[in-house]
Amino acid sequence: MASHGLILALGLLAGLSVTAHAEPLDEPLKPLPPFPALDPKRVQLGQRLFNDPRLSVNNTLSCASCHRLDKGGADDKQFSLGFDGKPVDVNTPTVFNASLNFHQFWDGRVDTLEEQLHIVVTSPGEMGNSWETVVKRIADDPGYAKDFSAAYPDGVTQPNIKGALADYERTLLTPNSRFDQYLLGDTDILTPREKFGYQRFKEYGCIACHQGVNIGGNMFQKFGVMGDYIQDRGNATRADEGRFNITDDEADRQVFKVPSLRNVAVTSPYFHDGSAPTLEKAVEVMFKYQLGREPQKNDTELIVEFLKTLTGEWEGKPL
Repeated sequence: MASHGLILALGLLAGLSVTAHAEPLDEPLKPLPPFPALDPKRVQLGQRLFNDPRLSVNNTLSCASCHRLDKGGADDKQFSLGFDGKPVDVNTPTVFNASLNFHQFWDGRVDTLEEQLHIVVTSPGEMGNSWETVVKRIADDPGYAKDFSAAYPDGVTQPNIKGALADYERTLLTPNSRFDQYLLGDTDILTPREKFGYQRFKEYGCIACHQGVNIGGNMFQKFGVMGDYIQDRGNATRADEGRFNITDDEADRQVFKVPSLRNVAVTSPYFHDGSAPTLEKAVEVMFKYQLGREPQKNDTELIVEFLKTLTGEWEGKPL
């Protein structure tokens, strides 16, 4: 008993929240996993590369230009601008927790972060570069050359640049959201309204697509199950065809990867087309076009309050 009391006291003195006998909840949503064990030298290289505009053909655009860590890892524009100043085809998804998605890009065209990086660097609408140019620029930098040699036996290579960037992105997890703390057993951390919002989220069926550790990001779904959202919105583009552009399968027309809802309150605007400027608008669209239901009074507001509990921390601070 004495030792238990000492441990408890030390925990309180350290500023830790000690909850007696708190058990994790058995829910379809899961808390984030621990940070992965990665070589810190490679992660630090990846961080430098993530912020380096030399990845783009004209030295104007870095990964951080569109995936802004101060904007939830996304962009606050409807469409980010490529190296040529022209808007890209789809809204920039968040890079936070992207390593937990089962595929990358809205249309799910690749499986890994390394493949995603390859496409972005060489895309004529994004960075517009070639790997031959990127490797030469990085290898010609004495600081990079030295640090790559320390981190990789073969120094600066295309696979090593992609690997370092991907390893850095694997560290971009946002733990300690209030909802994660709730899932881990601190059931008092949410207000009654936030808990009601989570109940409504499950009861209406949002949970069917937004579940698991990333609260989405693990399946494909048609955008407009209960109505043609693209037609109603108007001005359809090739990007609106989603996975159909990858597979040529009619069943994949207007099908997209279900986005993660982690940090959704700080990553507006929403959807692949950036057409919903607010979280309230996005929830209303989901009710109409995905669920085909009219929410009861105040339920949209309650669900939004719940969604705001999904905002995690980066470098020890709330996003």
